[in-house]
Amino acid sequence: MVTSIPGKKILEVGTGTGRDGLKMSRLGGIVYLLDYSKESLRLVRSSAESTDVKLILADGRSCPFNDNTFDVVFHQGLLEHFPSPFGLLRENFRILKKGGLLVVDVPQTYHIYTILKHILIILGMWFGGWERQFTIASLAQLLVQFGFQPICFYGDWSRPGIFYKIVREGLKRVKINLPMYPKYFGRITTRFYGLQERLRKKKLFLYTVLSIGVIARKI
Repeated sequence: MVTSIPGKKILEVGTGTGRDGLKMSRLGGIVYLLDYSKESLRLVRSSAESTDVKLILADGRSCPFNDNTFDVVFHQGLLEHFPSPFGLLRENFRILKKGGLLVVDVPQTYHIYTILKHILIILGMWFGGWERQFTIASLAQLLVQFGFQPICFYGDWSRPGIFYKIVREGLKRVKINLPMYPKYFGRITTRFYGLQERLRKKKLFLYTVLSIGVIARKI
């Protein structure tokens, strides 16, 4: 695994707000943030004044990079939006150096989020577009098909919680905008995240989380 960030060439695909990529840049990584949305890159640019990130407008299935370019490629909340994951993962493999790491975050199958999502999709009220979900096993098997070797599994509860997200998105429809992260539940939030950290090393934890992830090496 990559044990230090300084000097590593890192690509985030589908960067969104760019929060994690910007942090890696501040820690010394050579960071590229790629998104097909001009609006996303505009938002990143407004937050990137103290960093040296490279912003790339492109489709993650057709990246403007040579083979074997990056030490790390990662995407979060992206793979699940593709009816076929092949184009994205094939491109991830191509642009990674041999021995480089791919980090993939996706929604967990066994979660109340998945039930609520499908109910809202049926009702025509889902805000996230088309979306699938994975188990740790199905995600790992998919990466193996593309020549990756899974070396680490992880998961995370929703931050903020799924119910807060649903309320926030619902209120947007009546032009009431809540912050991305709640600011007035400090003690409850601290305890919630503390519990998560205590449970993180237990195998059962991966079946309680909203998002699951695999870190895999290109072999």
